[in-house]
Amino acid sequence: MSVYSTASLKSELNERGWRMTPQRETILKTFQHLPKGEHLSAEDLYELLQQDGQRISLSTVYRTLKLMARMGILRELELGEDHKHYELNQPYPYHHHHLICVKCNKTIEFKSDAVLKIGTKTAQKEGYHLLDCQLTIHAVCPACQRALAPY
Repeated sequence: MSVYSTASLKSELNERGWRMTPQRETILKTFQHLPKGEHLSAEDLYELLQQDGQRISLSTVYRTLKLMARMGILRELELGEDHKHYELNQPYPYHHHHLICVKCNKTIEFKSDAVLKIGTKTAQKEGYHLLDCQLTIHAVCPACQRALAPY
């Protein structure tokens, strides 16, 4: 489970002059209950909510995802497709990075304390408050390499 509970999201929203809406709560709960390693695009989330009988517009989904990403609750990911994906921004030691095949979009999550240390040190040096530090490596997986290799 994430460090972000409904109460902590409500508190953060209130501090910024926003309010907790049922839609924001539903979206947070959806991400809290996603299987480990699963990422959702705005369209994926919208379809999932529709299947669950939720009446949330696609524009509300987009606005809420952007807001939660700016707040550091969600991580916005570029996973080699034509749209962004999102996942909960888990704190250390659950923090991870992504290795993505540019051919088949297979994504592997991995941990690296070195990347997080560099990100933290750089942010602190410049006086920034670190919300997220992610490394995305774009490569070609072994299966796709074999498929591309001449016989």
